Amino acid sequence: MAGKTLPLEKHAAPDRRLSRSGFLSATPVTFVTFVTLCALVLAPTSALARDSLGMFSTWGAFRDPAVPRCYAIAMAEPSTKQRDYQPYASIGTWPRREVRGQVHLRLSRKLMPGARIVLTVGRERFALTGGGGDAWAVDRRMDAAIVAAMRSANAMTVSARDAKGGGFSNTWPLAGAATAMDAAAIGCVQQR
Repeated sequence: MAGKTLPLEKHAAPDRRLSRSGFLSATPVTFVTFVTLCALVLAPTSALARDSLGMFSTWGAFRDPAVPRCYAIAMAEPSTKQRDYQPYASIGTWPRREVRGQVHLRLSRKLMPGARIVLTVGRERFALTGGGGDAWAVDRRMDAAIVAAMRSANAMTVSARDAKGGGFSNTWPLAGAATAMDAAAIGCVQQR
């Protein structure tokens, strides 16, 4: 995926593509995999341009001053089921575009065209938009509602139908998510 441009933001410029604190409690191999994933999937720019702002349970916070942008990111829980992509969730901030708290989910499978995508965060349910292997909130108001729900929930799960018509889901634990989102937001305060 290196060099492939992912959607930067669904709510503006459609021509542009692109809790609890604690330290990572996984094995060193998981940490290396997590950092490698972050470096490979989020942008076509050099991985060396990103600054780590911290690891908080299974969530990390990073700053990319070249764009500039900051984001909190986590891989989905492992699964033995078939995957087309490595799923992750990211909450991004692009200060020059005045975009804060944008939710992006990379799903484990390619979506059926027109598939219904539902994100469940605690007791809240959100109907997302998306295509290919990606999903987003439909607007900035929904981004804010999802981020607010993430702050008080233990986990979030997205469910949809894949290109073959089969149902699938991806789940992310949310321990450390609020702290990672806050670290990312603070990391971009001076990046205007």
